[in-house]
Amino acid sequence: MTPGIIFLCLVGLCIIGFVIWRVFQKRQIEALRKTAITNDQRAILLRYWPLYKKLPLYLKPRLEGIMTHFLNDVRFVGAKEFQITEKVRILIAAQAALLIVNKSNRWYDTLQTVIVYPAAFKSKIKEHGGALVTEREVGRSGESWKDGPVVLSWEDSAHGALNPNDGRNVVYHEFAHQLDQQTGAVDGAPLLDRGHNAAKWGKVMQVEFDQLKDDLSAGRETLIDPYGATAPAEFFAVITEIFFEKPEQLKSRHPTIYQQFKTYYKLDPVRWMG
Repeated sequence: MTPGIIFLCLVGLCIIGFVIWRVFQKRQIEALRKTAITNDQRAILLRYWPLYKKLPLYLKPRLEGIMTHFLNDVRFVGAKEFQITEKVRILIAAQAALLIVNKSNRWYDTLQTVIVYPAAFKSKIKEHGGALVTEREVGRSGESWKDGPVVLSWEDSAHGALNPNDGRNVVYHEFAHQLDQQTGAVDGAPLLDRGHNAAKWGKVMQVEFDQLKDDLSAGRETLIDPYGATAPAEFFAVITEIFFEKPEQLKSRHPTIYQQFKTYYKLDPVRWMG
């Protein structure tokens, strides 16, 4: 057998091995997605995440399957000697799963680790002023690194789960950034599904983003948190928080945004609030 034929045989074996591995991986994911959480885990949701009770019955098995997949794939690490408990894992997994519960073609592909601090933590940021670069510390309740971990404050994460109507949820916010990065850039323009008009999405988001900045400059009261005006990526993440936590107000005051997010997430939270 010539070296060329040996090489082709080895390449063929590699391709076959890869195909077999992908089929195995797909079947494993399908099995995880069909696996419900335990009664003890469900009890955590019922006690500490009031939104779970309001979800449509048809969504709950799907949510639990995604949670099982998430808990199998993602590692939780405690920072500052914080102890990762089942409550921590379940509440974070549930809120992350909600964002993709109706998006069967989306997953947090690059996420391997969630780092959890006991409370707000400090993070260093660099500021550029011409040739001068300065570094300072800022307080954070969460961070989402492109192709890296999600970092969360447990105090803020638990509060966000227990208070589902205050418009603030750090888990939704940081996992919205994870979805945003799936185009290769974190810019408030996430990967849209087929049939979702990208031009319309961009126009609505730009008009509303500019309006928020104008309202803040004029001192007008806004439903949208001012932090959303700092960058298009933050606008997308902040609106995600409001979409799930104050959907009726968002639909009333910003109907075009609500429609775009309803299409993107394939969910209509207004219908859960009755």
